[in-house]
Amino acid sequence: MKVIQSRNLTKFYGKTAALNDLTFEIEENTITGLIGRNGAGKTTLLKIMAGHIQPTQGELLVYSQKPFNNLERSASTILIDDSMTYPDSFRLVDILSEVAPFYGNWNGSLANGLLKYFSFNPNQPHSNLSKGSKSTFNSIIGIASRCPLTLFDEPTTGMDSAIRKDFYKALLKDYLEYPRTIILSSHLLNELEEILEEILLIKQGSKFLHLPVMELKELAVGIRGNAKTLQPFVEGKELIYKEEFAKDNLYVVLRKELLQQEVEVIKQKGLEVFPISTDDLCVHLTASNRGGIDNVFKKD
Repeated sequence: MKVIQSRNLTKFYGKTAALNDLTFEIEENTITGLIGRNGAGKTTLLKIMAGHIQPTQGELLVYSQKPFNNLERSASTILIDDSMTYPDSFRLVDILSEVAPFYGNWNGSLANGLLKYFSFNPNQPHSNLSKGSKSTFNSIIGIASRCPLTLFDEPTTGMDSAIRKDFYKALLKDYLEYPRTIILSSHLLNELEEILEEILLIKQGSKFLHLPVMELKELAVGIRGNAKTLQPFVEGKELIYKEEFAKDNLYVVLRKELLQQEVEVIKQKGLEVFPISTDDLCVHLTASNRGGIDNVFKKD
């Protein structure tokens, strides 16, 4: 079943396009990583999914309905981000008590268990929490709500490494017990990829690719070595990334399918062939300059 259906989705802020002709679909009961650089349009897309804002052109449907001003969709969708605010007088226990009636699948015992695990004082005001603690508490709400559509926008902002790992474990364990559609926007793909099933990569508001994580891992390969030796193997091929990392040495990234049967020959020539991490690949794919920062320092 299609939970999200986006057709030619476009969103303008003034004359600036945050989203541009974005078309994709997301299946039910999957964990999808929404990946892209700052300003790519990730937050805008999540806000449209949550019904917080309307598109300028095109449409996005959630369970075949437009989410904006839709009470039925609002009751089954939650967006967790760092803009969540609560009355200054509310303690953490008060917040959990107040949000519970809004979500039909709310699991209070899970929320309290996570609150205790992460060493929160339930009588502490939310306004007194550090940035990382606010992110952790908000994420507890996101997990415990068990909404059919759960959206996380950079949920681990400010969390330390240990807390982030525990958050991912808690999210995955509850997802396996209670499947739903989860979309995570994050810059930390290297941490997320073990729990993700699909990647939606957007660049400057447009879809760049949308595919299973396992396919992304096999998409590209890196080659490094003497530039003259390497050049014949990449001549005429579209490079994802190219960098001169030492004198007369070259590093390139290209789609694995373009090499066909050449890999063994390349290795015999003394060139190094190695897999590319999903995180590095997404960085290379969304770069505006294929030569990276080194191009700034090139002499004319």
